[in-house]
Amino acid sequence: MALNIATGSTSHSAYDLRSTFSEVVEKHTLAVIVDNEPGVLARVIGLFSGRGYNIESLTVAETDHQGHLSRITIVTAGTPQIIDQIEAQLGRIVQVRAVHDLTAEGPAVERELALLKVVATGDHRVEALRLADIFRAKAVDSTLGSFVFEITGTPEKVDAFADLMRPLGLQEIARTGVAALSRGVKTA
Repeated sequence: MALNIATGSTSHSAYDLRSTFSEVVEKHTLAVIVDNEPGVLARVIGLFSGRGYNIESLTVAETDHQGHLSRITIVTAGTPQIIDQIEAQLGRIVQVRAVHDLTAEGPAVERELALLKVVATGDHRVEALRLADIFRAKAVDSTLGSFVFEITGTPEKVDAFADLMRPLGLQEIARTGVAALSRGVKTA
């Protein structure tokens, strides 16, 4: 935007890109419906790595056995312009049937599954069980010196549980990545 000193008015200039492009980085969840064929996931991931985009979470599984379709759920971050670019470039891949930005399309339900191994004895063991109960995590394996907890929830809930388990003996964590669906009658 340029200010005309004589008139006090402002005008937009093609050289002032700050007025037209947002620098706000936002996290978005994308649902990508693809043909379940060899190499499709590699092409999708290649699009991200080739352009320097980061994938924060990635899940993929066949969702329509008869139609041979898979759903890839990708959590990524970028400015609105970068997210639009990612969507457009994904849409150009031949095996991609549909791309939905669940974040932009409205409310969505996001969940993640994690397994956490906690090595603890004595008071730490008791505290780990107490916190697992509060977070509704299940002990799916138990030995005299360790637990494996299963927790399902938002990524933030998983992060909070892991943060509390670290001082109690968290040794290992495995996360599935985000699975997401839009709320209501809309489908991706």
